[in-house]
Amino acid sequence: MAFRSRPRRRVKECEFTTLGIVPDYKDIRRIQKYITPQGKIMPRRRTGVTAKMQRRLAVAIKRARHLALLPAAPNHMR
Repeated sequence: MAFRSRPRRRVKECEFTTLGIVPDYKDIRRIQKYITPQGKIMPRRRTGVTAKMQRRLAVAIKRARHLALLPAAPNHMR
């Protein structure tokens, strides 16, 4: 039985390295693109961010949550 692997999907380049910027907790619009509707941080394999920028992005998201610039939990339906 032969194992067939799927062709790897090409991921876009890192937005932060192409623009030459560092993820910042004050840049809410840019940070929100890397958060799921449930409020979780998206993985690198889905966003295409480099490992170094993913670590900095995680720190920026956590700081923004701490300062209440981003919601810490998703909005629940009532």
